[in-house]
Amino acid sequence: MRGVLSERRLEVLRAIVQDYVGTEEPVGSKALTERHRLGVSPATVRNDMAALEDEGFIAQPHTSAGRIPTDKGYRLFVDRLAGVKPLSAPERRAIQNFLDSAVDLDDVVGRTVRLLAQLTRQVAVVQYPSLTRSTVRHVELLPLAVARVMLVLITDTGRVEQRMVDCPAPISDDSLADLRARLNSRVVGRRFADVPQLVQDLPESFEQEDRGTVSTVLATLLETLVEETEERLMIGGTANLTRFVHDFPLTIRPVLEALEEQVVLLKLLGEQDSGMTVRIGHENAHEGLNSTSVVAVGYGSGDEAVAKLGVVGPTRMDYPGTMGAVRAVARYVGQILAES
Repeated sequence: MRGVLSERRLEVLRAIVQDYVGTEEPVGSKALTERHRLGVSPATVRNDMAALEDEGFIAQPHTSAGRIPTDKGYRLFVDRLAGVKPLSAPERRAIQNFLDSAVDLDDVVGRTVRLLAQLTRQVAVVQYPSLTRSTVRHVELLPLAVARVMLVLITDTGRVEQRMVDCPAPISDDSLADLRARLNSRVVGRRFADVPQLVQDLPESFEQEDRGTVSTVLATLLETLVEETEERLMIGGTANLTRFVHDFPLTIRPVLEALEEQVVLLKLLGEQDSGMTVRIGHENAHEGLNSTSVVAVGYGSGDEAVAKLGVVGPTRMDYPGTMGAVRAVARYVGQILAES
C-alpha cells in the first residue's frame, strides 16, 4: 500500500541512514543484510529497497549500485526513527565546566559556539538573548560631567547596554541617586514591554528643574529597550564544512555565502519555535542551504526561550547525536543565564 510503510521497511530505511551516515558510501542490499539483523532474506531486502525508492525515501546516485537517503528519507528517519542520543556523563561534565568558567555574556556565547562546533563537528550558530524577551535586572545611572550621565541597562540574561545621555540642565548627585532608586523600584524584574507604562508619570514626581533631565534619561532608556540592532549572533566552526566537501553538489561556496549573511541565519533560527526543530535540505527556504540540515532549539532562563542556538551541516549528519548535543548545550546555557 502506497504512503504507509511497514515496520520492516522502516527498519530497512533506518539501517540505510545509519550506514550511509557512518560510511559515507551508498548502501547495497548485501551490505545491509550482513551488517544488520533484519531477519529476512537479501531478496526481501532488495524488494523493500525498491519500494522505498519508489516512494522517494532513497535514491541511487549515478555512479553506484547502492542507495542513499533523500531529504524525504531523512525527514521520516528524524520524525519516526531517531531518538535523541544522550551525552555521556564525562561529556556533560566537560560542557558544564567549560561554560561555568565564562565571565560575561559575550564569553558565554563565544564558549557556546566553540563547544557546539567541537561536539558536532559542524557549523555552530548562537543568537544573543533577545532584549524583547528579557526582563530588567538593574538600571545604573553614573554621573560623567555636570550635565552628562551614563545609563547602564542590565538584563536578566546578563546582557549589558550602555548609553550616554546629554541632559538639558545640570543634575545634582542627590537628584541622580533619587532617580536611580525610583526608576529601579518600578522596573526591576519587569518585562521590557511593560516598562514604558511603568515610567510614564515619573517626571511629574520630580521638582520642576529636574523634570527635563528625568524625561531625557527615560527617553534614552525606552530607545534602548526597543532598538532594532539587538538581533546579534555568533557563528563558529565554518572550517568544519571542508570535511564534507563531497556532500555538497559541485561546491560548498553557496553554503559559505549563505552563512555569511546574518539575515539568512537569523531567519533560519527565527522560523523555528523554541522546541527542538530539524530542517532538512529543501525545507530550508534559502537556496544556498538546500544541501544542508539545520538543528536548532531555544534556550533561556526559566521556561521561556530568550534566543536560539543550533548547528548547520550536511544532510548526511548524525541526527540523534547532533540533536542530543544541541539540546544538552542549550540546557546548560539556560542554567548559566538563570544563575548569573
